[in-house]
Amino acid sequence: MNTTEKELIRPVPPHPRDMKRASHFPALVITARRRGFIPVRELWEFRELLYFLGWRDIKVRYKQTAIGAAWAVLQPVITMVIFTAIFHRFAKINTGNIPYPVFAFAGLLPWNLFAGAMQRSIVSLVTSTPLITKVYFPRLIVPIAATFSAAVDFAIAFAVLVVMGIRYNILPTWRLVALPLAVGVALLAAVAVGLWLSALNVKYRDVGHAIPFLIQVWMFASPVAYPMGLVPGRWHLLYSANPMVGAIQTFRWSLLGGPAPDLRLLAVSFLVTLALLIWGLFYFHRMERTFADVI
Repeated sequence: MNTTEKELIRPVPPHPRDMKRASHFPALVITARRRGFIPVRELWEFRELLYFLGWRDIKVRYKQTAIGAAWAVLQPVITMVIFTAIFHRFAKINTGNIPYPVFAFAGLLPWNLFAGAMQRSIVSLVTSTPLITKVYFPRLIVPIAATFSAAVDFAIAFAVLVVMGIRYNILPTWRLVALPLAVGVALLAAVAVGLWLSALNVKYRDVGHAIPFLIQVWMFASPVAYPMGLVPGRWHLLYSANPMVGAIQTFRWSLLGGPAPDLRLLAVSFLVTLALLIWGLFYFHRMERTFADVI
């Protein structure tokens, strides 16, 4: 390269007059927003997005289906029939004064709420890849919105339980005040596990393959098809570390009656749920900055 070419590519310094004009304009500095452990303010600002993502999942779930919302009823009803044949007819499990079909269905409803919300929450980030990689919003919205469709399924199937209660002359009592607590614990447990595993699923897709196995094992480790009385007393405290033990026990008692659940064991289930939620929020908050790069 000769001297003439070097002169041509030499950068031209800015004129002092231009620098003087530029000094009159305010400087705009873009910095990251300070966020707390839980971005409550951002979640409130993006509340409409939370609603639309939840409504989108509900519409997609029943779009182009022949029987529509009836799928929310068929799954627990068929499972109830199988449980009745295996555990009641053959295994002779005694449920006291509560008919076994109602007993099993009342256990399946909170379980399906938990399992459905958790499963959809875990895969929600991966299925929302185009949105996450192109638009900024609180990523916490995605796994939370994924639980809405499970709540709708629960509401539809709950109507069947009401009909079964009328059929077997099981009338509601004051115990119904505990029903929202049981449903809330089931949803909180689903969100807690879903936050942690959804963030882990972004990095390791093996999590998505392990979900059906996890749900199957967890169901039989919960008092869905059998009463808690079958579990030896010395294992009750450890058994109650499963968050769904307290949720299912409270749900059944609020609707069907029977012996009141042990408050100490319910407290253990609730504290474990709270610990899982804090852990899930912490891990999700730690990993969400890498979602757009890794996903």
